[in-house]
Amino acid sequence: MFPLDASQAEAAQAWVDFGDRAPSKPRLASSVVLLKDSPTGLQTFLTYRPGGSPLGLVAFPGGTVEAADDDVTDWVGPSPAQWAKSLGTPSVEVAKRHVVAAIRETFEETGMLLAGPDASSLVEDISGPEWMKAREAIASQDTTFAALLERRGLALRTDLLKPLSHWMSPDFAHRRFDTHYFAAARPVNQEPQLLSSKGVWGRWACAATVVEERLTTALGDEIGQDTTVGLPLAELVVPGVEIILEKLGAARGCIAYLNHKRPINEYKPKLVAGGDGSFQLEVQATPASEGAACRER
Repeated sequence: MFPLDASQAEAAQAWVDFGDRAPSKPRLASSVVLLKDSPTGLQTFLTYRPGGSPLGLVAFPGGTVEAADDDVTDWVGPSPAQWAKSLGTPSVEVAKRHVVAAIRETFEETGMLLAGPDASSLVEDISGPEWMKAREAIASQDTTFAALLERRGLALRTDLLKPLSHWMSPDFAHRRFDTHYFAAARPVNQEPQLLSSKGVWGRWACAATVVEERLTTALGDEIGQDTTVGLPLAELVVPGVEIILEKLGAARGCIAYLNHKRPINEYKPKLVAGGDGSFQLEVQATPASEGAACRER
């Protein structure tokens, strides 16, 4: 059970007052849990996301799938068909879009790029002004991610991504998202750098520490935004992020976490109304293959 974000309270009340209706169609989205080991435990890169992001006020790098993601063709690692099987989706095209969006959004928001000239290489030292200019151009849609990869002679290293989980927005939400979470180790010789035009706050955070301090306002106060100060973890992140942080905090290290064999569960929070007029979200896991079968029917 998770608290309902205050920004969703009006939509939840309307859903209850006017009865069940057809939920809005969700947009495809992807998010990447970047990982690195540290003396204090497994760390992940968290960012502040202004503007009421459906991924939460604080989240892992990510965002929505874009039409231009279909243009990416240089690909290393599991094929789109293999990714469709791993993600539990019947659509090869949808699986490809999720993978491309995951790598593109991570590059836009952090400057870390899971791509290289071949299957055994990874691009290095991409922190200069030319790379920042390229990130800004992609973020503003002045150019495409596919064009950048082609110009630089790079292919996506999809073998460096691991699928984690699949989240669907609850039916009552006005803005609904179909989000796949992935995990990846920090690319060698690359360090995160926030996008100049949009970055507000972001850093490597020890997952165990974040979870340990979940009832305090330490993280929200550190970010220092009007929307974060004084809030505990549950009001900063969506349930998917909190659950992933819990699992990261208990992991024995980056390699162990990435190599762990896990089912790709599908989660769809369900609205639960309390007797006092309050709302909560109930989260239960469903095997992704079962969720895909339901969607096919």
